[in-house]
Amino acid sequence: MTNPEEATAVTTADAPAADEPAKPRRGRPKGSTARTTRTIELTLTVTGTADGDWQAELKQGSTWLSRGLPVTATAVSKAVQELHAELAEPIHAVIDAAREQRAARVAALEAELENARKALAELEE
Repeated sequence: MTNPEEATAVTTADAPAADEPAKPRRGRPKGSTARTTRTIELTLTVTGTADGDWQAELKQGSTWLSRGLPVTATAVSKAVQELHAELAEPIHAVIDAAREQRAARVAALEAELENARKALAELEE
């Protein structure tokens, strides 16, 4: 005779596999109206200097699509205004500081030019 443990093992092995999952069907289930959302990740990096020089770089995953493209401060200002107000505040502050620095440099150069003109006029007399 067989032992009860062996009989149980034989019985479960001979039984049809009711616990096995059914073969998955392709596509969406017929009752589902949900669509799969496909996301695309793009990384746009905009860098600027205190002098007001800006450039942009665009990356998709690990592939660079564009690198070192020069952009104007006006274009950066318009783009960030369109994106979000929270982004616009700090970037406008940086652009304003660069504008003030450039204006100070222009004033210094104008003063230097005026002094050079005066010196030239004295030499011509």
